[in-house]
Amino acid sequence: MTKKIGVLALQGAVTEHLQALTKLGVTASAVKLPADLDGLDGLIIPGGESTAIGRLIREQHFEEPLRQLYASGKAIFGTCAGLILCSTDSDHVPEELRLGFIDIEVERNGFGRQVDSFEALLPFEGIAEPVEAVFIRAPYIRSVGKEVRVLASIDGKIVAAENDQILVTAFHPELTEDLSVLEYFLKKIG
Repeated sequence: MTKKIGVLALQGAVTEHLQALTKLGVTASAVKLPADLDGLDGLIIPGGESTAIGRLIREQHFEEPLRQLYASGKAIFGTCAGLILCSTDSDHVPEELRLGFIDIEVERNGFGRQVDSFEALLPFEGIAEPVEAVFIRAPYIRSVGKEVRVLASIDGKIVAAENDQILVTAFHPELTEDLSVLEYFLKKIG
């Protein structure tokens, strides 16, 4: 049976995720309304602007449906801004931007401004070859809770982590031809 993955389509790199998922043979759909979460096997919360996405989650009444999706055990992948939104970090992330799905503390814009964006080949735990990673105004993970596994770091900064249900990356795997991180996410679904 084909997996059905939604991409939260409020703002950010939605089209790029949908195209990458389609290349992997997955049924991909843009999640524009809370009802679009029904029947999904997993969800991607894409990169974009975390303040804008967080505001739209509240305005479009997504907060409770997203929490229900999480409570149902569905896999969720947060990239860049999605990483920030999935965090539990109460010290560095305002409450209105925090869903609390993975026990991490984050540094927003941790690698600097837009002009400081960069690409790197990154060793990634659980993937044989280094992955292509695009960092755009990227956050990094300051620390992880005991149930969280670190998957990748660069310059001593954690840029990918997971727990049993949630995967987060500080970079944009959807902006490269390397689909290995998305394939890794799909394995979380089974």
